[in-house]
Amino acid sequence: MPFPIVLGHEAAGVVESVGEGVTCVKPGDKVIPLFVPQCGKCTSCRSTKGNLCSEHDLSEARGLMLDGTSRFTCKGKSLHNFISTSTFTEYTVVHENAVVKIDAAAPLEKVCLIGCGFSTGYGAAVQTAKVEPGSTCAVFGLGGVGLSAVMGCKAAGASQIIGVDINKDKFPKAKEMGATECVNPLDFKKPINEVLFDLTDGEGVDYSFEVIGRVDTMTAALASCHSNYGTSVIVGVPPSTSTIAVDPMLLFTGRTWKGSVFGGWKSKRLCPRLVSDFLGKKFILDPLITHTLPFEKINEGF
Repeated sequence: MPFPIVLGHEAAGVVESVGEGVTCVKPGDKVIPLFVPQCGKCTSCRSTKGNLCSEHDLSEARGLMLDGTSRFTCKGKSLHNFISTSTFTEYTVVHENAVVKIDAAAPLEKVCLIGCGFSTGYGAAVQTAKVEPGSTCAVFGLGGVGLSAVMGCKAAGASQIIGVDINKDKFPKAKEMGATECVNPLDFKKPINEVLFDLTDGEGVDYSFEVIGRVDTMTAALASCHSNYGTSVIVGVPPSTSTIAVDPMLLFTGRTWKGSVFGGWKSKRLCPRLVSDFLGKKFILDPLITHTLPFEKINEGF
């Protein structure tokens, strides 16, 4: 990412004003900014299988609006925009393809999680992997996004959901959200993929999710799923300079290895629906919120 930059990508807010020609929102609307835009015209937007709109600024980041400008300045100097959103600020400017109106009754301090964390983990299970009833799952990493993946596996009807984390303090909440059991790789002498095979009668899980962003856990998650029809989904953002060396036999036998950005959802279509589902009590967000801090304590939050 180019610096200096206004970071932040998961938020909810209220429209203060709109530019010329903007029709999708009006002042006073409650909205969620979208770090994965939806233009509706590119091949990914038009495909039933895609969601990574060509207007995104994730991979070869310019740190600018679509028109090549930044709308932020500090002490007369230009600041870069962060992945179409820049939300660590009281006011931001977004393109109309990167914002969506939500229900006026939505509590912004909770539905902000639908702007990334919840939708990403939950969607990885129900949209990207399409977990089926009765299947077995393993979730590597039990932070907010990992817990959301656990919730997605449970909502999809998985019969066994194994949480994997080196911090056992996360296990009670994971079980509260739907994990049937949790394992700490540090408690075993053998590799975690062998542990997961033992826990699934030697078969491996049907679906595994890497929700950390480390290449070693990505390969471990792949090796943990069924050798023929298992699917492993990369949800955690990998370090920018990393590469993976993997035994091709892991894939030759039939496994599927795939990535998931924003849970595979088309953002403009999905966010309002998830907000409505939350208001309809189809899922809960409160357990994902451990602290609420004022803006000036943002570094303490991190």
